[in-house]
This record gives sequence, structure tokens and C-alpha cells, in this order.
Amino acid sequence: MFVRVNGIRLYVDVEGAGLVPDGPRMRPKPTLILLHGGPGADHSLYKPAFSALSDIAQIVYYDHRGCGRSEDGPRESWTLAQWGDDVKGLCDALGIEKPIVLGTSFGGFVAQSYATRHLEHPAKLILISTAAKVDFSAIYAAFERIGGPRASRAAQDYWSAPSPETRAPYTEICLPLYTPRARGPAEWVPRLISRNETGIWFNGANNEQGRFDFRAALADLNSPVLVMGGEDDPIMPIAFSETIAASLPPEHLRFERFAGCGHGIVPDDPERALAVLRNFILAGA
Repeated sequence: MFVRVNGIRLYVDVEGAGLVPDGPRMRPKPTLILLHGGPGADHSLYKPAFSALSDIAQIVYYDHRGCGRSEDGPRESWTLAQWGDDVKGLCDALGIEKPIVLGTSFGGFVAQSYATRHLEHPAKLILISTAAKVDFSAIYAAFERIGGPRASRAAQDYWSAPSPETRAPYTEICLPLYTPRARGPAEWVPRLISRNETGIWFNGANNEQGRFDFRAALADLNSPVLVMGGEDDPIMPIAFSETIAASLPPEHLRFERFAGCGHGIVPDDPERALAVLRNFILAGA
């Protein structure tokens, strides 16, 4: 379905009931909002794995503006401030109060924008394979370590000058290194709606991806935050998750490291990753 948010239509899908029968009453389940990576990808990255959590939470999937099935809006609105405000706007449109917001990779950037701009709104925050500040030199070194000089060069070519010409070899050479435990191409690749123009607009050291910095603002968060990082992630190295953890109030932090995992923690270690998520969602319920 489509929901109008901040002047554009966002594509939204909902899994699971928000109210479930519990003896003589209807018991509300928490709402889990999933913010996909990219930018330029879509929410299908989360399907079907996250259906495993639909028994404990109503799950809201959606495509960010300029991504997937959602409308573009003006390109000048492809900013973390607007994407973050769209999370709040979607909640307002759907009547969602105190959501649990989960963001992976670029979705984690959006989640931090939302949470730091709307401090009292989230019930909980989950940040997976993401960064508060991107250090491109660390990314190039990680690709060198995992994929050798060819991978490092492809990464430097794309992230220093995003374009269709540099994105194609990056996708071919570097993307398979995101998930080291994968056996062959990921099954979601053919069904993904790729909006490369959105990634090229945002990505790179000279675009907003190279400018944003949430480190200071994270200190103001007052809701529980789960940080999950893969120790073999080349695009969001584990040091990025460590920086997020160090920036958060310690009393609100839960930090989980995943040995042997790359950028896709859930695909790489689904049993432990989903158990950690389930425990965090249910904590305090």
C-alpha cells in the first residue's frame, strides 16, 4: 500500500496484527519499523528473514523516498534530515506511537537521524552494520584485507567519485565480499529494485555520506539502543560499531559483536542474530 508522508507517497507493507487476543483482552504488540539499506535498494532485503519476529511484533516495512516503489520527491530532499523526518511522518500517518526502529547500513544512518531529531519518539533503537561517522580510509583497508588490491581499488574508485561507470565494477567486485559466508549470489539480488541514481546522489566522501556525523548527538538519546556489528564487515567495519557504542549513554547501550560475520549479520548468523533481536524487543515488555 502507499501512505502519503511529507508530500510524497511511500510504499508500505505491514506484517502481523498489532492487537492479539489474550484471554479477556486484546494485547498490543510493539511495532518494529525496518529501515532498509542502500540508498536505492528496497525493503525486500528484510524478507523473509524478519518474518520470524512477527509473533512478538507488528512489522512495518517501507521503502525510503527515492528508493524501491516509493516516490522520489525532489532530489534536494534526498537528505538524512528528510529521510529521518519521514520515519516520524510515517508513524504519524499510521498512528504509531513509541516504535522500535531498526536500521541496517544506510538505514542505520536514517535511524540515527530520526532518533536524534525526535528524541522522545522511539521506544527503542536497533543499529546494525552502520556508522555514526564514515571513515573511508578504513573501508578501503578492509576491502584490501578481505579482497585484495583489486577490491580496494574498486572501492576507492566508487566512493571517491560515485558514477554509473564506477558503480558497476564496485557492484561486481566488492558487493560479493559483504557477506563472507554466502555460497553463490544472494537470493534477494534478482528481486531487488535498484535505484542507482539515489545511491550515486548520496554516496561518497564528497556527498552527504562523507559529511554526516552523529557522534555528539547520540549522547542525548534516552531510549535503549542495540548495536550489532560484524567483525568481517568491509563496508561498515566493526570499528564503526565500536564508535557508535562509545558515543551512546552506557546505561542505554547493548553492544553485540558477531565473529565471522560480514555486512549481512542476519544472513551470516541467523540463529544468533534473530535471538539477540528477539531478546531486545521483549526486554522490559
